[in-house]
Amino acid sequence: MHRGGRRSGRLFDHGELRYVVLALIAEQPRHGYEIIKEIEDRVAGTYTPSPGVIYPTLTLLEELGHATVTEDGGKKRYAITEEGTAFLEGNRPATDAAMARMDAFAAEAGRGPDPQVVRAMENLKLAMRLRMGRGPLSEEQARTVAAALDAAALAVEQS
Repeated sequence: MHRGGRRSGRLFDHGELRYVVLALIAEQPRHGYEIIKEIEDRVAGTYTPSPGVIYPTLTLLEELGHATVTEDGGKKRYAITEEGTAFLEGNRPATDAAMARMDAFAAEAGRGPDPQVVRAMENLKLAMRLRMGRGPLSEEQARTVAAALDAAALAVEQS
């Protein structure tokens, strides 16, 4: 499967993460962990970049002169430089495309079934399996179970 020409499951093309990280520190100085969490939040939990990807990217941005680092309570806080701002502006289409893709991933994640509904459906299936495993239903029990299932189906249809 391909998503916009990409291999399935891959959010960023080669080098695009650097634009995203730079855009995030342009919004406000951040620690590496904050960048990881911000990306995860922006894609509604569908992707979490590993520290093994984020920290080398931050080091690269620092070495290129696109980011500066300050010590903050024993942690490194990264901020964008003027060179980084110019680089980001020079690559605005690629940056905007990567940021838009994150928004699309988040929107797509919102299309799935609500976890509460999935849990309730699984509970119903389990209850039915457990009840049927106890043996055959009497005629009255069968009517009661059928009425409960019909009532649930009607309530779902009308919601």
